[in-house]
Amino acid sequence: MTTTRKILIGVGALVIMLIIIGVSMSQSNKNVSTVQTSKVQRMDLASVVSASGEIKPKTYVNIDANAFGRIIKLYVKEGDKVKKGQLLAQLESVQSAADVNGAQAALQASRSDEIAAEAATNTSMASLNKAKSDAEKAQLDWERSQGLYKAGLIPKSDYDTQKAAWQTAQAGLAQAQATLAQAKAQRESAGRHITQNEADLARFADVLQKTRYVAPFDGVVTSLPVREGETVVIGIQNSPGSTLMSIADMSIITAEVEMDETDIVDLRLGQPAEVSIDAIPNKTFKAVVTEIGDNAIVRSTGVATSQQTTASDEAKEFKVVVTLTNPPENLRPGLSATAKVTTASRSNALSIPIQAVTVRKPSELQPVNSKGAVQAAAPAQDAKSNAKTEIQGVFVVRNRKVEFVPVKTGISGTNDTEVLSGVKEGDEIVTGPYKVLRALHPGNTIKVDNSTPVVAGQ
Repeated sequence: MTTTRKILIGVGALVIMLIIIGVSMSQSNKNVSTVQTSKVQRMDLASVVSASGEIKPKTYVNIDANAFGRIIKLYVKEGDKVKKGQLLAQLESVQSAADVNGAQAALQASRSDEIAAEAATNTSMASLNKAKSDAEKAQLDWERSQGLYKAGLIPKSDYDTQKAAWQTAQAGLAQAQATLAQAKAQRESAGRHITQNEADLARFADVLQKTRYVAPFDGVVTSLPVREGETVVIGIQNSPGSTLMSIADMSIITAEVEMDETDIVDLRLGQPAEVSIDAIPNKTFKAVVTEIGDNAIVRSTGVATSQQTTASDEAKEFKVVVTLTNPPENLRPGLSATAKVTTASRSNALSIPIQAVTVRKPSELQPVNSKGAVQAAAPAQDAKSNAKTEIQGVFVVRNRKVEFVPVKTGISGTNDTEVLSGVKEGDEIVTGPYKVLRALHPGNTIKVDNSTPVVAGQ
């Protein structure tokens, strides 16, 4: 055998050997899944829910027109700080002031009439007392004259004179009593006139007072939609009146947001929150939950479900108010804001990435055989029950293969979730890619490649 032939035979054998090795490696890698993994570790976790809304002062009021009239003076402008009781606006008040002056004059006249009636009553009382004395004296004289006349000691003319004097005194007493009754009635009438005039004065004073508008509390004028010279009207049924201005107490600032119904069950009063404001980027402000709405709001219409006559399957939200603990001075009502509320927190909690948690039905947990095929499932005792049952767990890497381990989870943070049972610290678990993780079965051979970060949904 020539040397050339020997070389050709050696090269051929080497090629065949390489082909055999390549085929073997290809077959061995055919059923290998490339995955990304992470270690079970301890960390601090916080469960956070967020919602968007706007900045609102805790206390604010719209000052509406209480009377019809023309604005003759505005003492403030939008953005001004005001003190409680400070005069804000003045409507024309000529007629109202005249009515008040007239009512005051009438009241004074009524009080003068009452004084005169009181004096007349006292005079009538004195006249009555005198009439009583005169009547008593006339009666005694007449009774005496009756005895003397019977004894024949006085003539008939004297007797008649005494009788007439007694009758005159009785008439004077009756007249004095009537005069006193009339004086008392006049005094009572004067008192009632005073009450009526006081009521008229209060009514006219109220109308006059409604032409002047003062600040109900310390605050800031946040809206001033009117100008001097405009005429304002009061509201009537089904028709709102003119709004002169809005005043807000900016010492207590809140963010009013609408929280999704799936998150509202975890909220409690007093929970800490962070508020970010679009107009103040790269800053967050500490806050606390101070109000949680009881009525759901339909997301598409903004109407509370309690005001609807029919049930709705649309998504619903709840109003949540968080109060900023140290708001900046340059905040304005209506600024867009986002509130992030911490509903729960754990220190040094055993944690795993959220994307590592998967669910499987019992029929999907059959192990694969040596060729990578899923083994046939054993006959189920209750197929209908098993079809509905889902098991939550993770795939743990052991000896280049994966094993499905059921886990019980706790609170979830932004990227990680607390695990209460099933795995221990340091275990290596499969975190992705999602498509590979979704198709994994217990016993699958895997290859770990953590050079590419996990992207959710892939």
